[in-house]
Amino acid sequence: MRSYVLPLFHARQWLAGSQWLLFMFANTVVIPVSVGSALHMGPLQIAGFTQRSFLYTGLACLLQLFLGHRLPILEGQSGVWWGVILSVLIGAKAAGVPLLVAGGSLETGIVLSGILIMLLGALGLGRFLRTWFTPVATSVFLMLLATELISIFFRGMLGLENQTTIDLKVSLLSLVLIVVVVWITVKGRGAIRNFAILIGIAIGWAVYQWGIAPVHAAPVASFAQLFQPLAWGPFRFDTGIVLTAVITGLINSTNTVATLESVEPLFGLRASDAMYRRSLLVTGFNTVVSGALGLVPYAPYTSSIGFLRSTQIYGKIPFALGAVMFMLLGFISPLSSFFSTLPVSVGDAVLLVAYLQLFGSALQKVEGISFTPRTIYRIALPILLGIALLATPSSAWLSVPSAMRTFIGNGLLVGVAISIGLENLVKWDLIENS
Repeated sequence: MRSYVLPLFHARQWLAGSQWLLFMFANTVVIPVSVGSALHMGPLQIAGFTQRSFLYTGLACLLQLFLGHRLPILEGQSGVWWGVILSVLIGAKAAGVPLLVAGGSLETGIVLSGILIMLLGALGLGRFLRTWFTPVATSVFLMLLATELISIFFRGMLGLENQTTIDLKVSLLSLVLIVVVVWITVKGRGAIRNFAILIGIAIGWAVYQWGIAPVHAAPVASFAQLFQPLAWGPFRFDTGIVLTAVITGLINSTNTVATLESVEPLFGLRASDAMYRRSLLVTGFNTVVSGALGLVPYAPYTSSIGFLRSTQIYGKIPFALGAVMFMLLGFISPLSSFFSTLPVSVGDAVLLVAYLQLFGSALQKVEGISFTPRTIYRIALPILLGIALLATPSSAWLSVPSAMRTFIGNGLLVGVAISIGLENLVKWDLIENS
């Protein structure tokens, strides 16, 4: 008992837990705000949405840590789901579909997709996803995920989240923070290196508040708003939206495969079929709860690889402490209101550095694989086409039927789907040797 109690009260564990807390916060805070704005929610509704996201994200992490794959990997609101939900809401508005109908249909599709993911886990079908996800497909997924997320962070660190021109002061601070965090990560030693992200956020937060512009605290939501069911509207059934949500949920389940395969070298293990089964069951359950409460659904965060590589902290205790503190952040409204003063540009600049590690993980996946002028298509086609689609404005797809619009307009989904198809339908070894 003593060997578990002493580490829990060690100052370094709490510092590491605080770093996990800030990583969870920085990855979560923008998502409910952007989705709430797209749903035309008021300030108090968005505050409740945000706190509810904090509370359940902490709980989702603990469920995976103790019942799922049992690794310290962030179970966060999925970037794939986030992009699809925003695309659906923007498309619905342009097509004249009421937001309550679009929101209610999304909730219906999210619940249905969660049930399907749980069935995949219960039946042990995760091993088929694992077979389809070859090293090249995993590399494509990591490359496109890094491209999508870093483009979002880059806009934020330039101060473009609420305006169309670059804010020079915000941009300069962001560039300085990137240099500081990279320097600490590369040159720092011991605990200093491990807490590079925490140091970067603390410095950036203080400089922004006192040297650029103070960020005012968000409104405080009532306790009842934390557990408001069907916050996006009553269940509805728009065929195109529900179908898009179900497909998104199934493709999003590949996050589990990509993440567990990518973290195997970090933890020195081989993910078992039982780990995949438990992880899919927990992610499916989290997805069902997301639909019922009006939350962006969850998935294991592949970007946790960047955080783990940057901090070199692989223990479960700091992760559990960070998750518990994040739940408290959602429960205690004044605390949540205080943390909302963290500038988006500061969090984005620091996260950009952490997520650069995804690029290295993508390259490691294809180590030892040779590409010839005939086989380069297996990786170049899905990545470059996916990047091209990510750069295409969502408004360009309004002429496409709604049942196909969201999928075709998402470069990550299309790139991964093409890669999985190429990897499993084409005999690249025969082409290379012919």
